[in-house]
Order: sequence, then structure tokens, then C-alpha cells
Amino acid sequence: MFCLRCKDLIVGYGVHPVSSALSFEVEQGDYLCIVGENGAGKSTLVQTLLGLLPAISGTIEFGEGFEPSHIGYLPQQTALQKDFPAIVTEVVLSGFQNRIGWRPFYSRREKLVARKNMVRLGIESLAKKCYRQLSGGQQQRTLLCRALCAGDRMLLLDEPTASLDPQATESLYELIRRLNREGMTIVMVTHDLFGARAEAKHFLRLGKTPCFGTADQLLRGGE
Repeated sequence: MFCLRCKDLIVGYGVHPVSSALSFEVEQGDYLCIVGENGAGKSTLVQTLLGLLPAISGTIEFGEGFEPSHIGYLPQQTALQKDFPAIVTEVVLSGFQNRIGWRPFYSRREKLVARKNMVRLGIESLAKKCYRQLSGGQQQRTLLCRALCAGDRMLLLDEPTASLDPQATESLYELIRRLNREGMTIVMVTHDLFGARAEAKHFLRLGKTPCFGTADQLLRGGE
């Protein structure tokens, strides 16, 4: 069963495309890595899938029973975000912001889900720590936990291992791998082609001649 399907999708800003037409499908439980050179449109594609940018042309279709609210998003971090003065629990709970509307507090259930996700990702001991005092790896785990609170069926991850040291990178990959084994659909933008080949079930390579397929197909140049 597919979560989302794109056909002849062209993304960009206004009428200015940054990609060729893209056609691909993401199935429930899939692990898709999006790769390509700088400027190929990887982050623009992610923002379009999230509805933050309109598509120039083509279609995005969601599968039966699947909605954008089921997607959790982990964007690239800015220097300002890394210095955010809040405790870890507050950052994780902020994943529910789009759901609470005008309600001025988090529900008991939301707090319970946040706690379970913190245990799930091994950051429960950091609950009262200030986010800006965490290591890079701990910050990414916290943001991943926030994304899990925002969406419970798919994670869209934009360069999640950027600026992490090798040990923190492998630790984060293992977490993502485990979430995928548990049934979470993963769509990850990455420059780490070597690491991605060890993780992904499917690839989408952006550029002048886009390619969608398995790792073997990617290595053969999209044949």
C-alpha cells in the first residue's frame, strides 16, 4: 500500500523550476533516500511534499487513510535553532503544536506520547536538560523525537546527519533503522551516499535525468 505517489512532479519557486519531472511512489514501511547535487531541488521537494510550497506542475497523491498530518518533519538545523533556550521536554512537546490549535496547554495524552517517544529514543534522562547544552547527536535525537510526536506514520528527514561526528551519525542511523523496522516510513534527504546505500530500500536521485529505484539501479546509473 502506498503512502504517497508523485507523477510528473516539477518543484521550484513561483514559475522557476529547480527539478525535472519526478515520478515515484513511497510505500508504507519504505525507506527512501533522496540524493543529488547541491541545487538539484532536494529540500524544495521535501517542502513541496509537506505542502509548504506549491508544485509547479504534476500531482501528489496520498494513499487511502494517509494524510499530511501523519508526517513528521525533521528540517536542517540553523545556528539559531541549535541555541534554543528550552528544556528537552518542551522541544519534544512542540511537535504537537499543529494539532492543539488555540488550546493553551498540552493534553495528558500528548504528554504521555511525548514521554513514550523519549523512552523509545533513549533520551528520557535528558528530559529536564537545556536543549542548547546538548551535544549535536543529542539535539538530533530530541528533534527526531519531536518529529515522531508531529507524525506517527512517516518521517521526512532533511540531512539529519549533517555536522554530526561519525559515532553520532552511526547512532542516529541505527535509531532511524530501528524505527523503520518497527513500521515507520522513512524519507530522507542526504549527501551521505555511502551511508544511504547501507540503509535505504529505494533511492530517488535528482538532477537533469532523475532516477528512482533500488540501490543496485542507482549504482548502474538508473538502467
